[in-house]
Amino acid sequence: MRAVVLLNMGAPNNLDEVEIFLHNMFNDKYIIQAPLPIRKLIAKKIVKNRLPEAKKTYEMLNGKSPLVDLTKNLVSKLQSILGMDVYYAMRYTPPFVRDICDTLKKYDEIIAVSMYPHYSTTTTKSSFEDFGKCIKKFKKIETYFDDEEYAKISANNIVKTLNGEKSEEFELIFSAHGLPQKIVDKGDLYQKHIIKNKEMILQQLSKKGVKFGDTHLAYQSRVGKMEWLKPYLEDKLAIIKSKKIIIYPISFTIDNSETMYELDIEYREMVKDKFLDYRVVKCPNDSDEFVKFLANKVKECL
Repeated sequence: MRAVVLLNMGAPNNLDEVEIFLHNMFNDKYIIQAPLPIRKLIAKKIVKNRLPEAKKTYEMLNGKSPLVDLTKNLVSKLQSILGMDVYYAMRYTPPFVRDICDTLKKYDEIIAVSMYPHYSTTTTKSSFEDFGKCIKKFKKIETYFDDEEYAKISANNIVKTLNGEKSEEFELIFSAHGLPQKIVDKGDLYQKHIIKNKEMILQQLSKKGVKFGDTHLAYQSRVGKMEWLKPYLEDKLAIIKSKKIIIYPISFTIDNSETMYELDIEYREMVKDKFLDYRVVKCPNDSDEFVKFLANKVKECL
């Protein structure tokens, strides 16, 4: 018997899980790269400071992250098209890998699929390492940032967001989740993968005859005072000349608080007097295109 497991960071299923999410994330050795005792102290302080604001964010999203229901829909559709059992496991919120570990042990072959298109120690490595504590032998789909079919899905979503209007009147911002610069300096591949992914999406847009007034790459979701990958999204927004922009959240396959709150509510409010038209592209989510893409990636592993 075969099974597929989708691995993602996770997100609160309800307001009570917000603290669990923050606690587990900032205690991850790949997120806070410090010795265990120091990491615990840093994590405790961060959670205390961020918890009230984080809860308000999820209150704005009906008390939970959109990632949860979208992932369940994706699992259901993928299971239907593959004809095999499909599960999902989250790194920082239930269901954890340990919650489905006993169930998975009955399968002869397991394919673990990263829901992060780009490799990073903070996401991909952390998730697969966690999965490996339960399941010792499994196949894995680590990245697809350089897959032409995945780039086509992104390009199609951007075109849908244009809704028939002239692309030349808009500037396109690829907004990637930020990462501390020191992690990239240590050799993390994330930034290189983001840049390659952006180039491939632009190639697909060009093939469709879609050309924007200008295109940009920026980074969002910075935490703390240390230097993160630049340019920061708020700085990029400040210098955009066009009155019309489209933002594509390039880091994510599933919409979450960073896309539906940070980009679509928080930043929209921040720049409401600057732009006449501000649009955020939906992630691939549970779309038929993305379901088919993942199914084909799994079949390639068999």
